Amino acid sequence: MLFNTRYQRSFQKSVAIAAVSLCVLSGCRGGQAGQAAAGQDDALRVVTTVAPLTSIVAGIGGDKIVIDGLVPEGTNSHTFEPPPSAAKVLSKADLVFINGLQLEEPIKKLAQSTTKDSATLVELGTQSLPEREYLYDFSFPEEDGKPNPHLWTDPTYAIKYAALIRDSLTAADPSNRDYYHANYTAFEAQARQLDTALRADQDTLAADRRQLLTYHDAYAYFAKTYGWTVVGAIQPRNFEDPTPREVAALIDQVKARQVPVIFGSEVFPSTVLAEIGAATGARYEDTLRDDDLPGAPGEAEHSWMGLMRYNYVTMVTGLGGTATHLTALATTPNVPDNATYPQ
Repeated sequence: MLFNTRYQRSFQKSVAIAAVSLCVLSGCRGGQAGQAAAGQDDALRVVTTVAPLTSIVAGIGGDKIVIDGLVPEGTNSHTFEPPPSAAKVLSKADLVFINGLQLEEPIKKLAQSTTKDSATLVELGTQSLPEREYLYDFSFPEEDGKPNPHLWTDPTYAIKYAALIRDSLTAADPSNRDYYHANYTAFEAQARQLDTALRADQDTLAADRRQLLTYHDAYAYFAKTYGWTVVGAIQPRNFEDPTPREVAALIDQVKARQVPVIFGSEVFPSTVLAEIGAATGARYEDTLRDDDLPGAPGEAEHSWMGLMRYNYVTMVTGLGGTATHLTALATTPNVPDNATYPQ
């Protein structure tokens, strides 16, 4: 079994909590479009969790909703504890979108205790994935009872998320049904273009090259859909550093599988990954992203589409393929993104 290195440090968590406290109190929006939406007294107030979900919700809701994300980008969402100020934001929400699948349990519990009676809590992952299709793996062993929650790295599930968001917004705000449905159609078209480009570019890799050893096991559903192999992940489920014996076992396994590249995170650099790369000859690629969108809020790349295109290009080219179809894709959302993204 492969283990992952701890990428959450107490300092980073303290900074993240401080940042989200400041943002949810003062507002850290993506641009002028967000300020305009915030001025609409009748706009739906929506709260989300991790940045990829926030981006998808923004792509469907557009300027008809006001969105506050709660989880700072680049933070370990599995261990994130919402600050007290999050209760105030949740108390004003008409809709709360979380991933579910036990990813954000502290936020879910806070929402259940603080939102108004008329508010709706939507668990996008839980509602998109039947229990019989839950995946358990390196970072999420079945004996712990928590399935891998990272559905959004697979475009086919992102489309399901978008459909649930469309229907939830329409139920809460039927007067804007056509607007939400049109935005969903545009998002679905972009996601399917991403799917097509990925399939074309991954064909430049031999099947036995499509294998991932990552810092965090965020690609289980993606791998199942697109025929990749997740060799493992370095971060233990308890977020402790691997023992020397575990590192030695990882080195042996990487050599045996002839893994060419180890994918780390630019946000959470790993000395263990670098050590394994040096010992095995595998190249250490430290720029793969999980929940942290590229660019700054308001920029085209700062979107679910921009995130996934960036990761797929990094994976395909890192393993020796070409990504001409992926790099040709546009990542600009159909509507301006007015969401709050804590940094």
